[in-house]
Amino acid sequence: MIDLTRQGSVFVLAMQAGENRFNRPFLTALGGALDEVERSGGPAALVTVGAEKFYSNGLDLDWLTGAGAAEGPGFIPDFLAALGRLLGLPLPTVAAMNGHAFAGGGMLALTHDFRVMRADRGFFCLPEVDLGMPLAPGMNALIAAKLGRRIATDLLLTGRRVGGEEAVALGIVDEAVAADAVLPRAIARAEPLAAKDRATYGTLKRGLYGPAIDLLTSGALR
Repeated sequence: MIDLTRQGSVFVLAMQAGENRFNRPFLTALGGALDEVERSGGPAALVTVGAEKFYSNGLDLDWLTGAGAAEGPGFIPDFLAALGRLLGLPLPTVAAMNGHAFAGGGMLALTHDFRVMRADRGFFCLPEVDLGMPLAPGMNALIAAKLGRRIATDLLLTGRRVGGEEAVALGIVDEAVAADAVLPRAIARAEPLAAKDRATYGTLKRGLYGPAIDLLTSGALR
């Protein structure tokens, strides 16, 4: 599900579970990969990338209403905590958005410090208004902190899809590039930052996003 490799000082976390929807096995694999990154010594940065046409399509609703139904009350807080962990990760992070980033997958991308998106295909979308799924407080705090209230209001209350070029114009992502350039550009953004002092980097992130980090890591649902 998760393949973690290293290119110099940059860890590349490749999500390889089809649509990369979050269920218990996927979340466990992600946590193990983040453990390895945080245990590493020396300069380090993290790039996450999906496979084929998906970055991540968010929560695995089929699993949550089927095999994982009994885990629902505990799983969602754990998913929120994972977002909080990534948001506050004390090293540089870049999302290489190779394809669709929907719902929780869009939020996953927003936890990163920087985002590079495919320009020609793939959408960023927060469709919860159309799914009838109110957001947890930490999710709202993350989206508002990363996008600003005007853009957050637009995307959350319309549920519309945003392509790469518009995502740059709205400030959702930093770059929109050709498909074969997404991962190389993300690595190129991450590599110069890898030598930053981790303690300082983490402290600065907490200064920027402390309330969102705390709400997410608490797992609060309302």
